[in-house]
Amino acid sequence: MNTEFVEFHKPCPSCNSSDACSINNDGSAKCFSCDEFFPDYEKAMGADMENVTKLKVKDDTIALEVPKNGIFTRIDHRNISEKTARKYGVKIIHKYTSDGKPKVGEQVFPYYTENKLIATKVKYETPPGTKKDFRVTGELSESGLFGEQLFRSGGKYLTIVEGEYDALAAYEMLGSKWPVVSIKTGATGAVRDIKNSLEFVESYDTVVICFDRDKAGQEAAKKVARLLTPNKAKIMRIPNGFKDSNDMLMEGAKNAYNQAWWDAKTYTPSGVINVSDYKLKFLNREKKDSVPYPYAGLNNKLYGLRAGELVTFCGGTGLGKSSVTRELEHWLIKQTEDNVGIIALEEDPNRTISGILSIEANARLYIEQELERFTNDEINKYFDILYNGDNENRVWIHAHFGTNSIEDIFSKLRYMIVGCGCKWIVVDHLHMLVSATTDGDERRAIDSIMTKLRSICEETGAGMILVSHLRRIDGNKGHENGIQVNLSHLRGSQSIAQLSDCVIGLERNQQSDDPDEANTTLLRVLKSRYTGDVGLASRLLYDRETGRLNEIPSEDYEDDNNDLEFNDYA
Repeated sequence: MNTEFVEFHKPCPSCNSSDACSINNDGSAKCFSCDEFFPDYEKAMGADMENVTKLKVKDDTIALEVPKNGIFTRIDHRNISEKTARKYGVKIIHKYTSDGKPKVGEQVFPYYTENKLIATKVKYETPPGTKKDFRVTGELSESGLFGEQLFRSGGKYLTIVEGEYDALAAYEMLGSKWPVVSIKTGATGAVRDIKNSLEFVESYDTVVICFDRDKAGQEAAKKVARLLTPNKAKIMRIPNGFKDSNDMLMEGAKNAYNQAWWDAKTYTPSGVINVSDYKLKFLNREKKDSVPYPYAGLNNKLYGLRAGELVTFCGGTGLGKSSVTRELEHWLIKQTEDNVGIIALEEDPNRTISGILSIEANARLYIEQELERFTNDEINKYFDILYNGDNENRVWIHAHFGTNSIEDIFSKLRYMIVGCGCKWIVVDHLHMLVSATTDGDERRAIDSIMTKLRSICEETGAGMILVSHLRRIDGNKGHENGIQVNLSHLRGSQSIAQLSDCVIGLERNQQSDDPDEANTTLLRVLKSRYTGDVGLASRLLYDRETGRLNEIPSEDYEDDNNDLEFNDYA
């Protein structure tokens, strides 16, 4: 006889699907969910659902149907009392050893809808560590939670666990005082199960979710908590050394269970914290060390450089941005033991290295005629600033003049931090990164790059110094004439100001007839997330003999900050 499907959308005896089985005309069946084949579908499903008896519970007010097969008895292998088993309608079908002694065979768990028995789950004892073996009869997908029929809607506490035996165990350990129910299909089906019984669950003031200690159980607990009214759900953590509620009962850890139940924390979404819970963490926080700037004026406003922050220096062309950052590179190398990474996209490594050596030597070693005044021994001495006492390289440089792909640059940047251990990174400059992208939209490219730079700082804890250009100013006076810088002058995108912890603008009147003024760079703090203190910070005079930028001592700088537009970008 040729077989063909004659019935569809029937429950599966193996995977617990309510409608994945199709039955052939010869009585066999196939599940299209778990791909199991059943030669005899009816035999696989077990006894019919009409074979039930009545059980009175809750002070004889409700008569529940219970499976006829099996007996109510103490469940020794789970340490469950007969009273609790009878309460939940759980029966045991014993098997017998060769000498006639009974042992646990099948365990029958009833499921109800509106006090009507509509499904049973029959579990079979399997050796420890092996796959669980069970079958389902009836419409499990249409039932309520395991144990739901035993408790009236509404009350102070409801506890939800991950398995039937966990429900029995938790009920016993809580002194048979508070309602306990279980989801039907394990952690993977938790959200679906709770949604189907959401009205019942929501009727309680507090819902304690106590799923298995494993990752799947904890993730499922959070997902269930998100379904409930805010502040209703508490997540209980199974203590170390135990797997689930039933494990704790079998180990005699009733007191520990009750303590963990009362200690359950009210669920809050990720990123939202309760201040009282955060107090100890705050008091015991790791202090954020800062490295002072080489200039007193900047320190007065910013209290130094901090790892994990993104500091942007901005200025017009030829105003000394690279010179200032070179001073900072040398300062970080000399004043700390931290590794430093430098990505200078407009110069080759020789120029970068000679620039750092020049500051150490107080001479312009990048000019060949001046370099010739020094012996190799002297140069070797200056080169030692690139190494610590163990002769281990501390300074790492991007060795590619010009631009390559943005992906390659970011890969090298990340490698400097993670692979080379760089705590500080200098990127000179932002708009060379933009030119390395394939995106023709400058604003969009800057937004993307700034977001990535900010994310790297947050993720790795590295401090980053970024150089950025300013846009051209309409009118007769531009940045080369010493115009005061504000945040609106940043070129390309507001994200530069928004995503930087600190923005420092450079000002210099290159066209002044006064040589001192023409060689004086002003450092103006445009944004400081850490202190909020903005305005003119330092005056730096360029020394033509040494190539250094030296701070001009000053007790006070008069300054008008009316046009800084700080609040628009903070």
